Amino acid sequence: MTYGFRVKLNWDRIAPELVESFRTLPVANVSDSMSRICALGANLRPMHRSGNLAGPALTVRTRPGDNLMLHKAIDIAKPGDVIVVDAAGETTNSLMGELMLAHAIRRGVAGFVMNGAIRDAEAFLERNLPVFACGATHRGPYRTGPGEIGFSIAINGSVIEPGDLILGDLDGVVSVPKANAAEILKAAIKKHEAETRQMAETEAGTVNREWVDKALQDAGCEFIA
Repeated sequence: MTYGFRVKLNWDRIAPELVESFRTLPVANVSDSMSRICALGANLRPMHRSGNLAGPALTVRTRPGDNLMLHKAIDIAKPGDVIVVDAAGETTNSLMGELMLAHAIRRGVAGFVMNGAIRDAEAFLERNLPVFACGATHRGPYRTGPGEIGFSIAINGSVIEPGDLILGDLDGVVSVPKANAAEILKAAIKKHEAETRQMAETEAGTVNREWVDKALQDAGCEFIA
């Protein structure tokens, strides 16, 4: 096997019913339920107008500024896949533009997370497929490789395995390990329900704020009259 230039064609994906159960939950609640250490980084920002991202990861690792393996990933993606690309966060050259976006939509790709840049930014707003990237640049990519598809990648310290759940909203992107997704879902739902109750109490003016002074006192804060 040639390490660094290879394509894996099959892997287990997170169950579709779990994808749908996570889809309506805020990414922040899911992140909180994983100890707030699984974010893919604040530099990954939405390139689309609106809408959430949810689906199993189709992982790609590529040389910065090169999109040969990204082209292949779109060609082999299954409907509902989220293509996640580790391109080292380099934004000098774009990884994809309007033509590749149109091809991906036709293939049924659910969205993209790219640790790199796009171009044709207006088309991404118009098409409105959920896409997260580090930025936009007019400079085009190279198409020579190397790269990998269907193997473990890492973005900003978070390891993503093929088939893991990828979630994105206007706050950013998080990956959920497929092996732990059911457990994390329960915790995220509990967190969301608690915040919903707290919002109702806040709007009604009945929320208990005594914890603020207690935290300050426990930390040794001095109050001066």
